[in-house]
Amino acid sequence: MASRPDDLPDDRPSGDPERDAVPIGTVLSGRRREGRAPAVPGRAAWRNRLRGLYVGTGGTATRFQRSVAIVDLLIIAFFVASPVIQGWRGFLWIDYSIAVLLALDLGARALAARRLSKWALRPVVWVDFVVLATLLAPAWMVNLGFLRILRLWTLSQNDFFWRFLRRHGRQDWEDAARAIVNLVTCLFVITGFVYIAFAGAGSGIENWIDALYFTVAAVTTTGFGDVTLPGTLGKLTSIVTMIVGISLFVRLAQALFRPFKVSFRCPRCALMRHEPDAVHCKACGHVLAIPDDGGN
Repeated sequence: MASRPDDLPDDRPSGDPERDAVPIGTVLSGRRREGRAPAVPGRAAWRNRLRGLYVGTGGTATRFQRSVAIVDLLIIAFFVASPVIQGWRGFLWIDYSIAVLLALDLGARALAARRLSKWALRPVVWVDFVVLATLLAPAWMVNLGFLRILRLWTLSQNDFFWRFLRRHGRQDWEDAARAIVNLVTCLFVITGFVYIAFAGAGSGIENWIDALYFTVAAVTTTGFGDVTLPGTLGKLTSIVTMIVGISLFVRLAQALFRPFKVSFRCPRCALMRHEPDAVHCKACGHVLAIPDDGGN
C-alpha cells in the first residue's frame, strides 16, 4: 500500500480535538495535490450551477438565457397592452402569474450573485422590485403601473442580447440599439404617466393612444397643439418630456453617426473606447490585445 505523503493532512481522527481540527483550506489543498476534487457543499454547488445558467456562455446556459429572454419579451408586451386590456376578466390572473415569475427570477439571481450586498445595490434590481410591487398590489399601486415598462430597460442591461450581436459580427449596432431601447422605454413610461395623470381631465386625452400621440409630439418637440396638458403639472410634464426627448435623440444620433469603437479596458490607464483595429492605447500607448473573431 502506498504511504501518504507527510505534507498532506491525515483524515484519520487521533482522539485529540485540537489535532483533529485541521483547517478546511489545508484539507482542500491536500485533496487537490492528491488528485482528488475538493468537496463542494451542496448549497454552494447549486448556486454555482445557477450562476452558470445566468452568466455562462455554454450551450445549456445560452438556451436557458434565450428562454428567459423570450418570456421577458412576452411580459413586456403584456405591460404595453395593460392599459388597453385592464378590464379583461383574466387580467389579474396573468398579472399575478407574472409576479410569481418575476419573484422567482429575482430570487434565483440573488442566489446566483457572488456578493448579495453588491447585487442588491444595482439600479436594475431596484427597478425590478418596483415592478414586482406594482404586480403584487395592482389595486393599491395602480397609479404606478406605468413604471412596469421599465422592465424593458432592465432587460436591455442583460448581456445576452449584446453577445448575440457580437457573435454575428454586428457589434457596431450595439450602441445604437441601446439608445433606441432607452428612447422607447422613455416613450412608454411618459405615455403611461400622462395617461394615468391626465386622462379625462379636459386635456383631450381620452385613451392610451391619445397619451402616446401627445408624448411623441412633445418628445420630438413638434407640438401640434391639438392636445395640451392642463394646469401647472401639465406644463411641467411637457417641459420635462421635451428636455428628456431632446437628450435621448441626441444620444441616438451620436450612436448612429459617430465612428464605431469597441469597448475594451486598457490595463494601464483604463480607457474603454478604442478603434476596432487598435494595437496601442491612444491615451497611454500601452499594447492592447482586443479580442477579434475575424468577422470584420
